[in-house]
Amino acid sequence: MTFSLAGLLGNSAPGHATGIDRTTVNLTALANLNALSPQNVPQVAPAATPVAAVEKTAIEKTAAEQIAPAEEEEFDTLAQAVAAQDSAAADDALQCLAGAIYFESKGEPLTGQLAVAEVIINRAKSGRFPADVCAVVKQRGQFSFVRGGQIPTITKGASYRTAVAVAKVALASAWNSPADKALYFNTPDRRPSVRAIKVASIGNHVFYR
Repeated sequence: MTFSLAGLLGNSAPGHATGIDRTTVNLTALANLNALSPQNVPQVAPAATPVAAVEKTAIEKTAAEQIAPAEEEEFDTLAQAVAAQDSAAADDALQCLAGAIYFESKGEPLTGQLAVAEVIINRAKSGRFPADVCAVVKQRGQFSFVRGGQIPTITKGASYRTAVAVAKVALASAWNSPADKALYFNTPDRRPSVRAIKVASIGNHVFYR
């Protein structure tokens, strides 16, 4: 049995099959039903330019550069390391350390002055002495130059400028001390009152830990 589609459409009662009034159907519109009009096509938003990400990365990089420690300068000798420092005693710790170096070891070899500084820094880190440089230097009964808990006034001459420079080298760990881990020093004719191990003898001082 063969049917004619045209005849079927022509003879069917309007609305019996689908409820659609075929008298009002525009065939051209039917032909174009599957053609998506521009307004019906889903629009994909273009990827946002990662401006914010670039700015964040730049900011993070700048912050990292600001907080990152400067590359340590390398020296061939302790004398070079000392000569590279300026003589401004900028804070209390530096002033106290420079004062101790000055009174305890001025005129000593630079290695001896650095070793004196190292003893004070090691004490502050040890947990067995006060926890900051000035408190170590001014601790009662430890350094004979201290008077009434205070460091005497110092004439700001060449020896003091050297002491400041050595203090800066020590605080920055810019040169290895020959008296590593030492906590005490004394003249060769005297020993610390505590049991200690000798680690170095430099100039007029012997260093112990």
